[in-house]
Amino acid sequence: MAETVAAAPLIVQVKPGRTLGAKLRRVPIVVWACAAILVLACLAALIAPLVAPKDPFDQSLIMRLKPPIWLEDGEPGYILGTDQVGRDILSRMIYGAQTSLAVGLVGVLIGSILGTLLGMVAGYFSGPIDEIIMLLADMQLAFPFILLAIAIIAVLGPDPSGAMPWKLIIIVGISGWMTYARVCRGVVLTVKEREFVQSVRALGGSDLRILMSHILPNILSPVVVLATLDLARLIILESTLSFLGLGVQPPSPSWGGMLGQGRDYLDSAWWLSTFPGLAIMITTLAISRGGDWLRDVLDPTLRSS
Repeated sequence: MAETVAAAPLIVQVKPGRTLGAKLRRVPIVVWACAAILVLACLAALIAPLVAPKDPFDQSLIMRLKPPIWLEDGEPGYILGTDQVGRDILSRMIYGAQTSLAVGLVGVLIGSILGTLLGMVAGYFSGPIDEIIMLLADMQLAFPFILLAIAIIAVLGPDPSGAMPWKLIIIVGISGWMTYARVCRGVVLTVKEREFVQSVRALGGSDLRILMSHILPNILSPVVVLATLDLARLIILESTLSFLGLGVQPPSPSWGGMLGQGRDYLDSAWWLSTFPGLAIMITTLAISRGGDWLRDVLDPTLRSS
């Protein structure tokens, strides 16, 4: 009589995946704080007419150089005080966020698209095309861009007050395409030699299809991280040009313009420059810190276990 041997049941231990709540709890508190600051800044810029306590263009010489409300002689209704012609500082900062953030965001979009396309072309085709594109990048990197921007604006003239500063946006946008081009070129040089790209090429895939469908998805992560970090730089660049009088023209508000207009009153009305300067510092710090975290998340060599 044959013996029947019962097979031991196979137990497979399945490691449960992290839930969305667990993933969110791993995000540092500092990153949440930075995200909250950026959301508030963007929201205030979008609904500026609803949240601004005053019209940013209303002038009153009777109310000029009023200090913040918590100081002596502060005027109720003017929380952060008034400027040299009696305009509300808080309202102008809220409206100024529209300009500073718009210039930064659209400038990043222009620079990232231009740099990514040129970097992909340079890395994929190599040869003379690669040499020409990298030579242009080296030439722009070798020349101080702030001087180039000043020269361009001096020749073309600044944007008219009250209009969208397209000249400023384009100048700011082309200031950083070289970084995107260099990073994308390096990634493309590696990706184009991989087996899946060689297979598509052997099957008759066109260069355009290989670039757009197979190489571009592999370089999006570094481009996103670069764009996040570059946004802070462009906001500071816009503020610098506005501070020098070459950016957004008065009476249109911008953080850099307000900073420049208050430099003559630092000893008597410090709030004219202090609060716009704090807005620039806090916003750029939040963007930079968020970009650092995003880099750690998207880069597998930096990702924690």
